[in-house]
Amino acid sequence: MKMKIVAPTVCLLIASVMIGCGGGGSGTGSGTQQPPSGQTPQPGPTPVPAPTPTPGPVSSRSQLGEWSTLSYQMPINPVHAALLHTGKILIVSGSGNDPNNAYPINTSPNFQAAIWDSQSGAIKIQRVDWDMFCNGMSALSDGRILINGGTLGYGALAPVGGASDIPFTGLSNTSIFDPSTESFLPGEGPNQGNTAHGRWYPTVNELGDGRLMTTSGLDENGNTNNTSEIYTAGQGWGGEIPGTVSGLGDFNFEFPLYPRLHLLPTGQVFYSAPSSASVVFDPSSRSWSFLAWTIYGGPIEERTYGSSVLLPLTPANNYDPKVMIMGGDNPATKTTEIIDLGQITPRWVQGPPMSQARVEMEATLLPNGKVFVSGGSAEDENASTASLTSELYDPVTNTFLPAGSNTYPRLYHNVQLLLPDGTVMMAGGNPAQGVYEKHIELYKPPYLFNSDGTPASRPSISSAPSSVTYGSTFAVQTPNTDIASIELIKLGAVTHSFDMDQRFVGLSFTSSGGTLNVTVPANSNLLPPGYYMLFLVNSAGVPSVAKFVHVSGVAAPVAATRFQPLKEVPAYVAHRPRHVTESPLPLRKEMHIHQSNR
Repeated sequence: MKMKIVAPTVCLLIASVMIGCGGGGSGTGSGTQQPPSGQTPQPGPTPVPAPTPTPGPVSSRSQLGEWSTLSYQMPINPVHAALLHTGKILIVSGSGNDPNNAYPINTSPNFQAAIWDSQSGAIKIQRVDWDMFCNGMSALSDGRILINGGTLGYGALAPVGGASDIPFTGLSNTSIFDPSTESFLPGEGPNQGNTAHGRWYPTVNELGDGRLMTTSGLDENGNTNNTSEIYTAGQGWGGEIPGTVSGLGDFNFEFPLYPRLHLLPTGQVFYSAPSSASVVFDPSSRSWSFLAWTIYGGPIEERTYGSSVLLPLTPANNYDPKVMIMGGDNPATKTTEIIDLGQITPRWVQGPPMSQARVEMEATLLPNGKVFVSGGSAEDENASTASLTSELYDPVTNTFLPAGSNTYPRLYHNVQLLLPDGTVMMAGGNPAQGVYEKHIELYKPPYLFNSDGTPASRPSISSAPSSVTYGSTFAVQTPNTDIASIELIKLGAVTHSFDMDQRFVGLSFTSSGGTLNVTVPANSNLLPPGYYMLFLVNSAGVPSVAKFVHVSGVAAPVAATRFQPLKEVPAYVAHRPRHVTESPLPLRKEMHIHQSNR
């Protein structure tokens, strides 16, 4: 997937949970690695008093965590994955980036999805009615999963600008997956919930009132659908909202494919990447405006297939929204940038570099507030340059630390999700059409181990409500007296190096004996309605196994921020033509990139 990016610039799962999948890869899964046993210090001779024992060597697992490979593999290409409130994982492949599964090559097309039960290891495959490959997927407030857009027609793997250069085209279809019946239903509203035009590579994200917004994608003619539409449960999609951006002066803006979008505590939606102009959407005025220029100006001058994360929102940081963008481009960059959107005049600042350059990477929020970064490669879809070393970003210290190495290259179409037991699953990797990585890997972060490598003692939730409301206080029972933080983490929905749903919100609480009295923020823009994982984290940074909790109710109104963006244009932007796209890769592969208008 190479996104179309018109630069505005110038222009329990307590077992091992995971998703994966396949269209034509090969290989067999290796068994899960067994951890080494810990060491016990020997006592001194009697009757001489024993000396103070010297601490044994610190286990690498307590510093780096531990990777393992599951003993079974995934039967379909895991292009899209979403954690469900039932504890299972929805995997959507559609035609799986294999034109042999789709029209016109296959007159009986093979479009697939699967439900993975991580506790039993069972994976149930089912056919779907249309090609959901390269859709946008996000959870509705009731826990059902909305799927919008997909593949109408495959483009040609041809040299850019050549006679055989044919774009992919997008579907307008919408379906809803119901976790209770594990079945797909038509979209709601007129025309079975279809959007006005096709969307191939759209981003779908939830607004503070529970509605879903879809943005960008290629339409039925292979052109950019530079609009947004908003979905209301039971009613369907509203009218198209133009992607016109105010405040850019002479520069033109067109959304890239799979734009990185984040809901802010003010109710506004922030576009962070991959192109160099960051913009913001105000749902009340249904309009976009310019906000800031990014710093990066690499070979393509865009963070194509890098990732973007809304950093943890906590009482300690006064729920101040900061977004981090990282990696991307081809050759890839190891640079990162951070923007503080709690400021009236926000600007991107340079973040710490990653240990290696990454494109097609993943970035996942963990219960201890750190960001787990893994996968990708230095050269796009080149396994010989795969980034097998993962790392952890700490927003408090603004540093990256190593986090061990996985075994299998995770390139294009890899997916990564946080699981309720605090582990992270990684699957997929699709370097060529019809071929994908079938092995499933599981990462246990360092917080699951003591310094000697033995399993850490974890806090536990004895009881907690299954649903809470905005502004309320609820009780959590626990036998542990050293709880340092409590957080709600939204269930992830990931594809193409971006999790459209993940969100970390810390909660205020008081402790009395074995009861924690926890307060839910009154602002639904902090916690958009839906299902979350409730984690307790102790003073050592060790999380409990999560409990699923549904958040809903009447929220307090919040005013949008009146940003005052900087006017200066970076030099690397100013020298470019007024309407530019990313530099094309040798082959289109999955995206159509228009040539620059000069």
